Amino acid sequence: MATELDADDVITQVTESLSTKFPQHDRGDVETRVRHAVDALKDRPVTDYVGVLAERAVKKELTAD
Repeated sequence: MATELDADDVITQVTESLSTKFPQHDRGDVETRVRHAVDALKDRPVTDYVGVLAERAVKKELTAD
């Protein structure tokens, strides 16, 4: 059973996690990237893993920078 997605909460949690792991990146930039990733995923039928998928996508971007 899918749970209801609180996109703002996911964005806050993922931004905090990635800002801690990548302190050399501007927190605002990290949040913008996370917001875009969450927005791309939030309307999918199953939203249970939006946070994990968004974090992985943005982590990959930040690692490549």
